[in-house]
Amino acid sequence: MKEILYVFIAIFLAELGDKTQLATIAFASKYGWWKAFLGAISGLTLVNLIGALIGEKLGDTLPTELVHKAAGILFIIFGILMLIGKL
Repeated sequence: MKEILYVFIAIFLAELGDKTQLATIAFASKYGWWKAFLGAISGLTLVNLIGALIGEKLGDTLPTELVHKAAGILFIIFGILMLIGKL
């Protein structure tokens, strides 16, 4: 059960104030909070389901340490690209 809490906290903090939340605010101002909420929940649910399924398959075929290192390297690369304005 604590693993679910860890995932919740990580996703909550990652999504707080990002482009997705800003887009939801914009949609809510046009379509109302209920429709924006349902659309946002549906979209986030689907994209996170895809990520979870891919992660499970990677975990089945690759060592967890390798997956963690690869994810870390990708985050560093994306961060550098964002800093230099290429992403």
